[in-house]
Order: sequence, then structure tokens, then C-alpha cells
Amino acid sequence: MRQLLSLLIAGSLVSGCSQTSAQPQAEGSGHGGIAGGAPQTPKDPPRAADVALAAGAGRQGRGVVAAGAADASYNYGPTVMAENGRTRIWWCSQYSSAPPPGDDILYAEGPSADGPFTGPGGGAPPAVLSGAPGNFDGMHTCDPSVLRVGGTYFMYYTGAAGDHALGNAIGMATSPDGIHWTRSNGGKPILGASHDAHRANVYGAGQPSVVFLDGWYYLMFTDTTGRAAGWNGAGQFVIRAHDPAFREGVEALGEKGFEPTATTAAPRTRSVVDAFSVDLEWVGALDAFAIAHETADGTTITFRDRDFTMQPYKPVVIPGPWKEGPGLVRRPDGHAPTSVGDPCDLVSLDVVRATETGPTGAPTGLKHFGLDVKGAGGCSTPSRSTATFDGVAMPSPDRMIDLYRRGERIRIDRRSVAEVLAGELVNRPLPQVPEVPVKTRLRSGATVVHAYGRGYGMVLDGQLYGLPDTTIVPLNGSGVQEIDPRQWDGAARGLPLGG
Repeated sequence: MRQLLSLLIAGSLVSGCSQTSAQPQAEGSGHGGIAGGAPQTPKDPPRAADVALAAGAGRQGRGVVAAGAADASYNYGPTVMAENGRTRIWWCSQYSSAPPPGDDILYAEGPSADGPFTGPGGGAPPAVLSGAPGNFDGMHTCDPSVLRVGGTYFMYYTGAAGDHALGNAIGMATSPDGIHWTRSNGGKPILGASHDAHRANVYGAGQPSVVFLDGWYYLMFTDTTGRAAGWNGAGQFVIRAHDPAFREGVEALGEKGFEPTATTAAPRTRSVVDAFSVDLEWVGALDAFAIAHETADGTTITFRDRDFTMQPYKPVVIPGPWKEGPGLVRRPDGHAPTSVGDPCDLVSLDVVRATETGPTGAPTGLKHFGLDVKGAGGCSTPSRSTATFDGVAMPSPDRMIDLYRRGERIRIDRRSVAEVLAGELVNRPLPQVPEVPVKTRLRSGATVVHAYGRGYGMVLDGQLYGLPDTTIVPLNGSGVQEIDPRQWDGAARGLPLGG
């Protein structure tokens, strides 16, 4: 093994070496072919259920924060990303200038969830994804959910060719910047209705929300034909896979937990919440998923553990008016942003949601609401600390950046590289982070290796660390060396650097 790794580092098994531009792995498994990596800290004893969190610091923005220009008569279904000092938002609207007639997905950015949100450069929000005539999404694209893993943005959305019964399905697109999108999976849907049962509600499948956690893409969605949906079609189902396009290795959440399934249309036997149009995020400090859905008093946040087997906390409600599903303010990987002032105990929960009915009878009036919860106990045990700071990067004492990934500390020379690999980069060291030694260092100019059918990675201190894509190659001043897949398979494994 030592001989193999020395050859990898020296490049004597190389068939080519070149600089390369970013190459997303949306059509493959992602994560540099390393989905698992080092084991996590041993789990704590079984946790208590329905723990009450203290909710306070309720807040509401001053008015509408985002809206389409010109003849955009409705605005709803947002997905909101806090990324490197700015807040980005994509939502469902309609421009007559963006053919074909039907729903479009608009984009805007601003300094915070309170806005003001404008298009890039301060202009009107542009339509960044519209219908593709002749495809499953030939007329409508709506309900976006956007992630960034490495340097690749993934948008999951509802598409429809028209107003046909059970015509909605979920598609996926990728982008290098969150603005210019290319449809994936050959323009075909990645998930459609299961047809377990037909009800009066003929919506079909859609309203996706996606989170990236420990190498898994978790997809929550509506399917009015799902076996476990309610009488009115309400219900939320979950599948997961290491493949962002969900073409292989799919597991569906059922009555016995996550189980392998051959297709994304497998029977929907378990719903996790009785609702339409929800949003999902992972909250590291709570070691739990948060599901935002609308109820009589506002947006209810329901919590589920990592396996969706129990409810670790009692629900909390973000009060106020609403007309359509909320968009949680999330970091790029779909996790809750870290509370810099109190990362172990406080979690901020913020949403943007439509609050009124527009002149065409559709939801509009996107406004910001939020509150804080305390009592997280995110640093109460080593495993909880690992979850709290997973994916967080911060300045190191020697003017580099430390990335905390699954309980390990990785030192990175260049801030621009850390911004791509981290779920979040905070601007000052957090004293609450446990003292752990630096596991390895990602130096400027370090070589990236590639093996056909495996992916991209870096050999650091004798271990192969997976990369989600090649975005860091130019940022780090690196070259790419081709290696044999057998060498990749035989190398000692480090963590996936991108999560």
C-alpha cells in the first residue's frame, strides 16, 4: 500500500496531467467516488423524545422581500440559501417574456433574508428556468429546491407539460453559478407519481426539498398517489441516494426505515408529515432534521432524528400569515446556518413564505419570518459536537482555514478552496469547537487525481480524500493526474472533502 500511495503522489502511474475546468458529477455518484469515508463518532445512548425547546426572539421582516418584475402576478414556493455573506433565493412565478406560457423559476440575491432582493447587478430578478416544450416539463417549472455540493449547484423542481391529471413530476438541473442551468438526466424526470392509489387530488408528484448529509442526498416530496398519503393527497415521502440524480443506490423510507429500492416509483408506504409544500433542513446542533410545513397558526417546524424513526423535540411554530409553503434559510448543503454567538445551544429558524393571494388568485407577497430556539445541547457529548460543527470552516491560528468534517480537522491553505468544500465558512474562530489535532493539510498546488468511473480526489498524508467535482482545481492551482481505477480502489481512504 505504501508503494502504491508513493506512486500516486509521485505521479509515476500517470497517463496524463493537465489543468481542467470544473466538471460536476451530477451524472455520476459524486463525492469523488467516496461516499462513506471514516466512521463517525460512536452514537450516544438512545435519546429522549419530545424534548421541549425554548422558543423566542420572534421576528418578521418589514414587508415583501422578493417579487418578480413586470407582469409577474404571483410569487411563491421559495428556496433560500445563505452563502458566503449573501442570501440567494429562487422561487416560482411567471413572466410573459419567458416562453412558453406557464410557471417560471426566478432568481434574486440580497444581503440577508430581509432583502432587498434583486437580480444580479441590481436589476429585475431574471427567469432562470422555464418550460422545455416537448419534455415532461414542457409548460411549467416550479417549486425549486437548490443545493450546492462542492462547486456544483443542483436544482430539484416540479415540472409539467400542461394541466393534465397526475402530470407533475420532479426534474433536476445543474449549474456552475446558480443562474445558468442545464437539465440533467437527459431532460427526463428523476421521480414521478407512484400510482399506489388514485384520489380526487390529481396533482401527482412534486414540491421537492433536498438536503445533502454524510454523502447522501435526501429528497422529500409530495405524491398524491402515494399509498400512505391522506385522503386529500397530503403527505411527505423521503428517498435518499449517493447519486444526486437518484438513478442508482436509492433507498426509500418505509415502515422499517430506509430500505433499498429498484426505482424511485416504489410504493410510498410511510409519510413523515401530513402536509403539502414543505421544506427540509438538517440542524447539526439539534442532531435532527427540521421539517417546515404550514398549519393554522403559521409555519410549524417538526423534528425527526437522522433515521426518521422518532421525534426528538416538540414542534415549534413560527407565527404569522401564510398562503403557500415556506422556504427555510439554509446553508448551501441544506443545513441550518451556525449560530456564531452560541453555536452549541441556539438555533435560528428563518423562513420566507407567501402571505397573500394575488390578483390572479395565486399566492404572492414573499415575506421573512423567524425565531430562535434554545436548549439544543449541541456540545453535550463528543458525537453531538461532531454533528454541530460538521462542514463548518473557520480561520486557523496560522492564517489558513480549518474545515471540520465528521470529527476531523483539515487545514486548507486557500480561503477560496475552503469556501467550495465547506458547508459554511464563518469569519472568526469559534471557541466552542472541540480541540482536535489537524488530521491533514490541503496545500496550494496539491495534485488532484482522477480514475475513470471513480471520480476525483486528493492524496493527503497517505490517504485518498474524495472531491465532489473539479471546482477547486483552478482555485488551488492544482493539476489533474489520471490513475488506474485499481489504484483508486486500493488506496487508503480519507473523508469526502465536500461532505
